[in-house]
Amino acid sequence: MTRIAETPGGGLLREVWADLQPTPGRFAMTWRIALLCALVCGTAMLYKVPEAAISCYLIIFLTRPNGAENVGQALGLIVLVSLIVLLIAPIIQWTAELPLLRIVVIAATSFAFLYLSSASQLGEIGAIIALVIAFVLTLVDQVPAGEIVTRGLLYAWQMAVMPMVLLAIFSMVLGTSPHRLLRETLVDRLNAAAQALAGRGRRALDAALAEGLETSAKQVMLARLFHTAPTRAIDRLSASAATTYRLLLAVAALPPGSEETGLAQRCRAAAEALRAGRRPAQDAAAGEGEGPRAAIAQALNDLGKGNEGKGLVASKPSFLAPDAFTNSDHQRYALKTTAAAITCYLIYSLIDWQGIHTAMVTCYVAALGTTGETVHKLALRIAGCLVGAALGLAAILYIIPHLQSVGGLMALVFAGVLVAAWVSSGSERISYGGVQIGLAFLLTILNGFGPSTDMDAARDRVVGILLGNLVVYLIFTQIWPKSAVVDVRERLARALAALARLAALDPATRRQAVAEAATVESELAKSRDVLALLPFEPARLRPSATTERRLHRLVEEADAVLPALIFAPDVPTDTAQRFAAAAERLARGGSGQGVPATEFPESSDALARRAERIATLAAG
Repeated sequence: MTRIAETPGGGLLREVWADLQPTPGRFAMTWRIALLCALVCGTAMLYKVPEAAISCYLIIFLTRPNGAENVGQALGLIVLVSLIVLLIAPIIQWTAELPLLRIVVIAATSFAFLYLSSASQLGEIGAIIALVIAFVLTLVDQVPAGEIVTRGLLYAWQMAVMPMVLLAIFSMVLGTSPHRLLRETLVDRLNAAAQALAGRGRRALDAALAEGLETSAKQVMLARLFHTAPTRAIDRLSASAATTYRLLLAVAALPPGSEETGLAQRCRAAAEALRAGRRPAQDAAAGEGEGPRAAIAQALNDLGKGNEGKGLVASKPSFLAPDAFTNSDHQRYALKTTAAAITCYLIYSLIDWQGIHTAMVTCYVAALGTTGETVHKLALRIAGCLVGAALGLAAILYIIPHLQSVGGLMALVFAGVLVAAWVSSGSERISYGGVQIGLAFLLTILNGFGPSTDMDAARDRVVGILLGNLVVYLIFTQIWPKSAVVDVRERLARALAALARLAALDPATRRQAVAEAATVESELAKSRDVLALLPFEPARLRPSATTERRLHRLVEEADAVLPALIFAPDVPTDTAQRFAAAAERLARGGSGQGVPATEFPESSDALARRAERIATLAAG
């Protein structure tokens, strides 16, 4: 990402081309999304479900590689949407003849659910519910008064529930189970470790460490919840997930340039055994002694034991985030997104151009956090919109006139969404562009209950998407703009706090504390990603070049200290205090206000000196 910002010409094209290359599991994810969208489109055409494009968009936006997660997410959304639709019926009757009051209701409900999407475990579903409510209430302007409640509510319920029912059924039949995904993750970790041990580079190792344990813990939880495998098998995979991550940490602690051919061969053999569902072989002579090499051998032996130790435990956070009532960013996000949606609604209502109603839909789709992320994704949204609209217009001109059945339309949707899904299933650098390609393509070719050949309708919908993008950009960059550097400091503070907790443990416990180490790795990886967005921010919001370099150095220093800390036989007593003080300074914006200016004695210990540098960088 940094290369994109620094070399916007050839560097951008090379980065995009690299992100479009095949990766394990990408094609499977792509054809599943495309096939499911085709089925949703066919169902909408046969049973007269309105806004089939939005139904298909929900599939592209919500589908995950984990089949069990898809089922749980679909069932939850069905229940929530059904309850909301029932509760909103009297509100529609109450506001049918009062446009101003209706706008107030849209704003209030939109703010409430967008706030929950930011400040609670509801997440993306909150934004979808806000979209459904706004869609229902805006139908009042288009549906005859006597049919407003029944038809409007039925439309909204069908639009959201039908694709979720198909997603749940599809995932149960053709989805990938969580325990299978977890096994594939373990195999990838062992292969990454083998590659690093053989001296072939640490890129795959760094990527595996950056993923942390959150996804693996969720896969274990879903496998237990849906009982996709025997309990004993899930317990083994859970323990193996913790063990393989411990192995990765030990490999990272080896000196650069180290080559351990024997250990590399054992890692590859263990990967093949796990892929085949067998226990890896053990080496009775290995695992003795101290240090990273012994830890690697011991981890490989643990994989072959009947009981490999403690497994992963998915955290059970409260419904509301800890800072739900203290962090004003949640309220500001909800207010800005609501303001963008209401602005778009007023624009197309006042100029009586209902064809661009996709502007309001785009606001809920495009709501973002920091300014850097907004500008970065603005480019993805516009590029995706133009690509999707071009595909749709080409289909209108050359393909749709020759379609004679719903099956032909389903084939067209499959082909178009295949392109969008390939992009959306890639890295985060381009995935949002894929969502926009799919949305623009579907909104262009689907209008009413059949394929659309109306160029005016296609034009209007594309204009609506671009209008929504423009309004979101203006509001998010001009009203309460949040620099990405704030997010970086928050993530670095969490990483340093985890380092402080690690430093306070005794050596034996510290080597087993994979959860804390994973927190450090994942937060540092996210910090790098956010730092790469700083060049996209307006000059008035960007930090100084000195501050930016300091944050980059702080990330690298914290990343380098982790392996040394985990396997250090002795940790200076004040190291944990140094990390904790640095975390506190960053959490308070790097100013150090309210943090005691504790003076630590200089140390000759390498670990302590690195902790001193981290504390100095955090203080700014």
